Amino acid sequence: MFTGLVDDLGLITHVADTPAGRELRIRCRYTDLIDGESIAVNGACLTVRAHGAHDDGSAWFTVAAVITTLGRTTIDAWRPDSHVNLERAMRLGDRLGGHLVLGHVDDLGVVTRTEQVGDAWLIDVVLPVALRPLMVAHGSITVNGVSLTVNALLDDGVQLSIIEYTKRHTTLGELVAGDRVHVEADVLAKHVERLLTPWRSAGVEVA
Repeated sequence: MFTGLVDDLGLITHVADTPAGRELRIRCRYTDLIDGESIAVNGACLTVRAHGAHDDGSAWFTVAAVITTLGRTTIDAWRPDSHVNLERAMRLGDRLGGHLVLGHVDDLGVVTRTEQVGDAWLIDVVLPVALRPLMVAHGSITVNGVSLTVNALLDDGVQLSIIEYTKRHTTLGELVAGDRVHVEADVLAKHVERLLTPWRSAGVEVA
């Protein structure tokens, strides 16, 4: 379980295909990782396979993405020297500054526009049809692992409004039109949608 509050920008230093899947080696600031712990990498929950430290005091860890994960994410396109948003799993008792995030990427969105308007960095994202009903104005959404508020609903997706701090401390400031992004809908919205589906299929009008 995560909060969507990115607390480090990792740097991919090596990518290789291994029997465990697509393995990534990522430089980070975490010096107390434990093999087997969960970590969100651009919002995808992955398992730390190995970790260590560099001579300069920074740290590194490796994760592997299996074929199912590769099919639901952009990980197959990640290359060395790319930055990724990182968040370690939350502890019981941690402040929940974002919202409850599972680290399960629901699908990919596509950025259609980015624009600086005053003090806000606006990002328009086209969403798959199945995800659009799960969005509400000023509700929660996770994009590339970052907990965000839906600024506005668009006909084909959502508009996000990014504050200066988030733009500087995550990869969202690097997005351009055409980029694919990981999207996780709010878990409460997904459960409500699932509960209502049988009733709608039966023709019951749900207000």
